[in-house]
Amino acid sequence: MNRKASILGSTGSIGTQSLEVCEKHGIQITALAAHSSTELLEQQARKFHPEYVGIYNESKYTELKERLADTNIKVLCGMEGLCEIAALPQSDIVLNSVVGMVGLLPTLTAIEAGKDIALANKETLVAGGELVTALAKEKGVKIYPVDSEHSAIFQCLQGNKRSQLSKVILTASGGPFFGKSYDDLRSVTKADALKHPNWDMGNKITIDSATLMNKGLEFIEAKWLFDLDPDQIEIVVHRQSVVHSAVEYDDYSVIAQLGVPDMKIPIQYALLYPERVPCPTGRLSLTEYGSLTFEKPDYETFKCLSAAIEAIKRGGAYPCLVNSANEEAVRAFLNDEISFISIGEIVSSVLDEFKPSEIRSYDDVMKADSAARAYVREKIGVCAQ
Repeated sequence: MNRKASILGSTGSIGTQSLEVCEKHGIQITALAAHSSTELLEQQARKFHPEYVGIYNESKYTELKERLADTNIKVLCGMEGLCEIAALPQSDIVLNSVVGMVGLLPTLTAIEAGKDIALANKETLVAGGELVTALAKEKGVKIYPVDSEHSAIFQCLQGNKRSQLSKVILTASGGPFFGKSYDDLRSVTKADALKHPNWDMGNKITIDSATLMNKGLEFIEAKWLFDLDPDQIEIVVHRQSVVHSAVEYDDYSVIAQLGVPDMKIPIQYALLYPERVPCPTGRLSLTEYGSLTFEKPDYETFKCLSAAIEAIKRGGAYPCLVNSANEEAVRAFLNDEISFISIGEIVSSVLDEFKPSEIRSYDDVMKADSAARAYVREKIGVCAQ
């Protein structure tokens, strides 16, 4: 299709599926970047022949450079390397699928360079939504959502008047603990939390799905992507993950986007928009599913979801604070330092511990990020004593 793409986070779940889509449709890969997986990154580089590869973990730079010493590929490292890749003039679009706050600066850098963004990094909009959307508008850059839910909303808006949108309906699988009580969650193990019913994702995102923080982050993203008031966003638990999301218009018509739970569909739509061509995935058969169900979320049990929604209602630095607190809490849970229910308790406590503050620059985002992480580390340390 004569398109050139740079893939940030190429060795993760979204990144590997993105490369599958690119290979299927002849999208040329200009650059690849990963956090620390040198072996897989080398394999991808030898297969797709990018001009550049980047490794965020600087301690892996020498190893990666040695692995690719017999090629003409330029090897970059660190945040500086990610940002250089994000701004490459050769690329038509930058797909950002890195995990965590690491993704914000490369997104801003790509937009500043006039690159359209296929966005799979939630933290970009959660922590810096106002900055990102304002800069994209200024630069005339398009942000194409890769999350299945936001892609669904984006697709349902096509051909309709944005001014006539009443609300959006974000669907949630409910994660592995749907229907559990708060007391039930006290005995949850790491292995339990990493078993998602429908999607194959990395560890951090899988834990976020188990706590429903993932849906809270998507709630915040939807506010920025589609310029919505929080009251215009409804969350519905849909266990089958077939209806990826829907929109309601002023005449109360509801338009939904359906498909098998496979991320290659939204990835392809973001990379090839507005083209629709066969996707390397399965077709949806409604008769095989037989029935689709819809229920309300349990906001009391899943405290992360409530905290994220309250954060965007308050605005300012609060979305960044709860996001960064969640990243630290999830890291601690995966390292067996805290219990599963402690994640939600820690994230919720941030709303009470921090005073309102504004986000006017990237530095403001990073200050809020550092403050939230320091708070969580101190809280975990106190609890451990």
